[in-house]
Amino acid sequence: MARTRDRWRVLRAPRLRPAPAAVAALVIGAAGLAAADAARDASGAAPASADSAAVVPVGAGSYTDVRPEGEPGPSDQNGDPVEPKVADGFTDPAPTNEWWSSLIFQRYPGNPYGENLFAHPFSFRPHSGGLEVGYPDEHRLVADGLKYEYPHTADLTMGATGLDAPRTEVADSGDWTVTAQWEGGGTLRTTIGQGLPFAYAETEGADPEVAFTGTPEVWHSEDGVVGASVGGRHYALFAPSGTPWTRSGGTFTAAGADHYSVAVLPDPGDLDAFAPYAHSFVTDSRVEYAYDEAAAELTTTYRLTTEPKEGTEDGTLMALYPHQWENTGDPLTDLAYASPRGEMRVVDGAEFTTSLTTQGLMPSLPTAEGADEARMRALIDEELNHEDPFRGGDDTYWNGKALGRLAQLVPIADSIGYTEGRDGLLELVKGRLQDWLTAGDGGRRFHYDSTWGTMLGYPDSFGAADQINDHDFHYGYFVQAAAVVARYDRDWAAEDAWGGMVRMLIRDVAETDPESDMFPRLRSFSPYAGHGWASGHAGFAAGNNQESSSEGMHFAAATAHFGAATGDEELRDLGVFLHTTQASTVTRYWQDDGGGTFPDDFGHDVVGMVWGDGGDYRIWWDGGDEEHYGINYLPITASSLYLGYDPEHAAAMHASLEEKLGGQPQIWRDVHWEHQALSDGPGALARFEEQWTSYEPEAGESKAHTYQWVSTLADVGTVDTSVTADTAHYAVFDDGGTKTYTAFNPGTAPLEVAFSDGTTMSLEPGELGTATS
Repeated sequence: MARTRDRWRVLRAPRLRPAPAAVAALVIGAAGLAAADAARDASGAAPASADSAAVVPVGAGSYTDVRPEGEPGPSDQNGDPVEPKVADGFTDPAPTNEWWSSLIFQRYPGNPYGENLFAHPFSFRPHSGGLEVGYPDEHRLVADGLKYEYPHTADLTMGATGLDAPRTEVADSGDWTVTAQWEGGGTLRTTIGQGLPFAYAETEGADPEVAFTGTPEVWHSEDGVVGASVGGRHYALFAPSGTPWTRSGGTFTAAGADHYSVAVLPDPGDLDAFAPYAHSFVTDSRVEYAYDEAAAELTTTYRLTTEPKEGTEDGTLMALYPHQWENTGDPLTDLAYASPRGEMRVVDGAEFTTSLTTQGLMPSLPTAEGADEARMRALIDEELNHEDPFRGGDDTYWNGKALGRLAQLVPIADSIGYTEGRDGLLELVKGRLQDWLTAGDGGRRFHYDSTWGTMLGYPDSFGAADQINDHDFHYGYFVQAAAVVARYDRDWAAEDAWGGMVRMLIRDVAETDPESDMFPRLRSFSPYAGHGWASGHAGFAAGNNQESSSEGMHFAAATAHFGAATGDEELRDLGVFLHTTQASTVTRYWQDDGGGTFPDDFGHDVVGMVWGDGGDYRIWWDGGDEEHYGINYLPITASSLYLGYDPEHAAAMHASLEEKLGGQPQIWRDVHWEHQALSDGPGALARFEEQWTSYEPEAGESKAHTYQWVSTLADVGTVDTSVTADTAHYAVFDDGGTKTYTAFNPGTAPLEVAFSDGTTMSLEPGELGTATS
């Protein structure tokens, strides 16, 4: 019998108002996390010094409250410690890894203001006199055509008379909005956000001032409203009613006013569409989601809170990215903007809702009946009996990848009845996880940095500690390994055992509690953009960046699996939200799936990195074409099936790579065979069979896992997204009309699964079932 579950998950900006009771119940593992916070408070973490570092217990694990001696913490480019640049009254944990994070994290000692900020449709750059404003509506190709970008070009500066601030500070933030503050010769506060065609300003001790960078063409000036164009781009300046703008050259001043707004207009004729909302200031942004498991549907609402500065109008306009406007039922206006993600279209109102089908998240694939189990067992033994199963890498990333590699073998060993191998792998994974999750005298540990509100793992790599980079990439491997352990040993993952520390890592990346005093909201996920940002400080002229979108997806799936394995539906549903939302953006914005993202003259079929201002084929190291494509595939797990939701597109991507190479991949061959299998399982299996004795696996891969993956997909065919199920953990495949249905029961009671085409399946606790028709 189908089970109906339709609960709203409310994700809110912190601090603005007390959480209602309904929201309080939606905090991840509320009881366990409250206990962790209480343990931290009881430990005296805040007043501890470097000489009296406390070890804060969390269940059977622990973390340190003072950074281990000699280890890096958040710092500037010179290695000097930095603190969050915040205005008086901002007491929340500092949001990092945002599109605007250079406002709060000063990476460069000589720039206390911030770097270019790409909100779309606007771009911004803060300086001592206020906020530069631009609208990048045309792209250019740079780096010999390897990157397309919509660069920031200042058309005007939003400021205040006499403003000369020594730095810019963050005064407030929402889920995709931020309020910046300047103090010096007066006060300026501006609120900006993704999808906002307005930028809002408040002044104190100074008059509003807008200075154009060139001579503007003024085509409207009446009752506090100025319409002007510069460089072919069109803006409207709105002062309070009855307050005229006084012009001196390219500078406009509204004497006696204390607020104003600037809008970017698609066309001068659109002024009347914007004018009614000019004084409806945005004060908050939040995302809410509902996962209906029975209907396999994720409904997400993007909502702004507004405050009328005059009159009663509390509406506004919102510009939607393609992944949003293609999946909303809300009426779209005729207004549109250019952006690096494709055309943005506008809705009239302070909220809109999207609906996405939730394809299932399987913890592992079944093993094909025709697979050579003796060979698979021997390949598992090669990993299990290796002289160094973790292959030497001993930081949060490389050790994490090793944990992921070994953990993926556990259900494979189980599927072929190799119980001894399964249990040996579990012990290896448990032991290393426990080592990391215990802050003892050993080298591996986690530290909570109360200044920045983040968990830092040591040894670290890739700027995870000093720049707060890539936490979802690194910690996803720990969470996924813990989810595999919990699948076979739920007691190990209990809150009073090791689950408490695992949840701390999840909270660091994707905290949902609006009242948390430990972690910022959704650090590594930008809900409006629909994906994460890797850099903690965003200190780049091109904005923030995301390279390995697939490792962000890996964290999302790991969160869902850990929640399911521990009986925490709130946590599972958070993972479903993160994974489903990103699945709607990754192939679109990194691979131009469906068209409309990459400019016509961009000569590449993929980008290795998405930037705030565009997309770049290059990656962070001097890698080959295989790595440019593969960095957004790995790690291949059962949650990677999203890369094959459109088998024709997956086939085109693999063909594109081979065309660039002039032959088969030689680097990361296993990753590319696994990706090829999403469109051509038999072809991928044939390549594995030809080369399996001679190739070197990618660091997070093993021959046993690759063999299982390609042989299974060769047997079942490609992903079929037309059939859904009433559980979070399912997948359907099609092979020339023969369908294979799989589902997993992570619970402790029998489960009846109903597929949308009428197929049903009965599963015992912990069972992964398969059926064909």
